[in-house]
Amino acid sequence: MRILRDKTRLPSPEQALSGRNQAKPVTNLHYVKGTPIQPPFPANTCTALFGLGCFWGAERCFWELPSVYSTAMGYTADYTPNPTYQKVCSGLTGHNEVVLVVLRPQDIDFEALLR
Repeated sequence: MRILRDKTRLPSPEQALSGRNQAKPVTNLHYVKGTPIQPPFPANTCTALFGLGCFWGAERCFWELPSVYSTAMGYTADYTPNPTYQKVCSGLTGHNEVVLVVLRPQDIDFEALLR
């Protein structure tokens, strides 16, 4: 697999790796919180996406907050449809790793999420 050496630059659509026709199926259940990770979410919640470079450790920082209903990690801003993790790590898909945070905004100040 080719690796984009300068990960500060996005590949062009022509440089992007090929993807898959269908998304990998997921269980719509947060492993720790036991809440759904895909919409619909409760009416008293809103969502925010956080791009933190790598989602592996970042997701936990959010799910531990009591005002957070659910979290999920994934990719956005892409060229390659339904990529594997290995392809995203190559730097040749145009994706960003992000954490979806589903929260009750009445229970937390948005600035607290940024800390």
